[in-house]
Amino acid sequence: MRWPVWFLCSLLVLTGAWDTAAAQSIAVSARRVFDGAGRWMEDATVVVENGRIRSVGSLPAGFRGPHYDLGDATLMPGMIDVHAHLAWHFNKQGRLHSRGDGETPTEGMLAIAGNAYATLMAGVTTVQSPGSPEDAEVRDAIVRGTIPGPRVLTSLGSLSERSGDAAQIRQRVQEFKARGADVIKLFASTSIRDGGAPTMTAEQVGAACDEAHRLGLRVLVHAHAAAAMNIASRARCDQIEHGMLSDEAALQVAAEHGVYLSPQCSLVIDNYLQNRAKFEGIGNYNEEGFAAMRDSEGPRIATIRNALRTRGLKVVFGTDAVAGAHGRNAEELVCRVQRGGQDVGDALISAMSLAAESMKMGDSLGTVRPGMLADLIAVPGDVRSDITRMQRVHFVMKEGVVYRHDAVGGAQ
Repeated sequence: MRWPVWFLCSLLVLTGAWDTAAAQSIAVSARRVFDGAGRWMEDATVVVENGRIRSVGSLPAGFRGPHYDLGDATLMPGMIDVHAHLAWHFNKQGRLHSRGDGETPTEGMLAIAGNAYATLMAGVTTVQSPGSPEDAEVRDAIVRGTIPGPRVLTSLGSLSERSGDAAQIRQRVQEFKARGADVIKLFASTSIRDGGAPTMTAEQVGAACDEAHRLGLRVLVHAHAAAAMNIASRARCDQIEHGMLSDEAALQVAAEHGVYLSPQCSLVIDNYLQNRAKFEGIGNYNEEGFAAMRDSEGPRIATIRNALRTRGLKVVFGTDAVAGAHGRNAEELVCRVQRGGQDVGDALISAMSLAAESMKMGDSLGTVRPGMLADLIAVPGDVRSDITRMQRVHFVMKEGVVYRHDAVGGAQ
């Protein structure tokens, strides 16, 4: 009987063998290897030791460790989703979880753990979650090896126009830092369902970004329309989330100020529309809100196309995955290529080396080269000929531990 990989990984945790599995030398070979930064290699082998990549090239003579020969596959770095919400889930009534729905803390954490597992199995080995307080417990449980999931960076919450004046906002940033936040999140505009207009003043945004940078934290800014984007860019915040109602001038301002952009092509909106009954009636998930989302398709695709041709603009991979979308992250890449016109290699870079760079983790993640953390995934065939292959991940390794291997025969 062949046990599923998730079960074997659970046994590794329970028996204390997890660290041993990560420490041994492992070889992974494939017909083609993409390094995450633009280089393609044919018939290459990646050797992993102590959770890091030791070599890339030929299989060393006399190698005696486990060897995963993936055959006709594309091997590449694990995807990095710079905007996902692991804590968002549907409750046992099949509705978006919200306060007062009767869900127990245990039910909630099991659902979040399930989201983390689905995300990892889909080839996303790192997520940035801006963010819920529960993220800290999930992040730490994954680090301990208690549950399988992607590496998690979180803001633990967010700041908005209601967070006070500039001095009060600086204090709130300090509090998030003290609580263990990895990044700061600002809600600086209304949602796409409400038009995306600015909600925070330039003084508020400037204070948040300045204080965060003083403390060594990055700042992600929820901003849909051009006016809100410009406030964030001119305050030299680090990353703009969404920008789905932007214009070409706002994209250029972001590029000039070195701001990363995380726009969404399809997944988050498609997921809302597909699961409408599970969201409808909660907050602004109403007829007007769903109509606004339906009508956003043209502007969204235009934003992607305009962003990709804006000289110097760093466009990264962020899905805004919420309840119902976890594990479907690669749909966003498919949209980027098929509807947004992005080159396959550039789309992959946006989810690998460029995403790692945006999180200031480019020295350890996002690239297949010696010394990097061994986060590796594989899809069947040549992804350059069919980007939908990214939705068929069959091998997942994170820091040298194999969490998924669907190929027949297992390790040799």
